[in-house]
Amino acid sequence: MSSETDGQGRLYIPKEVREKYGQKYHIVTYEDRIELIPVADDPLTAVREAAGELHDSSVDEIREDIDAEAKDEAQEAGGDR
Repeated sequence: MSSETDGQGRLYIPKEVREKYGQKYHIVTYEDRIELIPVADDPLTAVREAAGELHDSSVDEIREDIDAEAKDEAQEAGGDR
């Protein structure tokens, strides 16, 4: 999908994208590209939804999951740390 800015620099975001992600976005700039990051209408609700399964987990369980995932990623990257 692509889009162009108009003479005043405004960017048209297609209706399907706005319906899926909302009306507000953070603009993140990199050396070779930009990214639009949707801003939730209710950030607290968005955090709760993202945390979902963590809600009923203990801190120790969360740490164990993080350690296990980090070890798996390290092994996939070619090291066994």
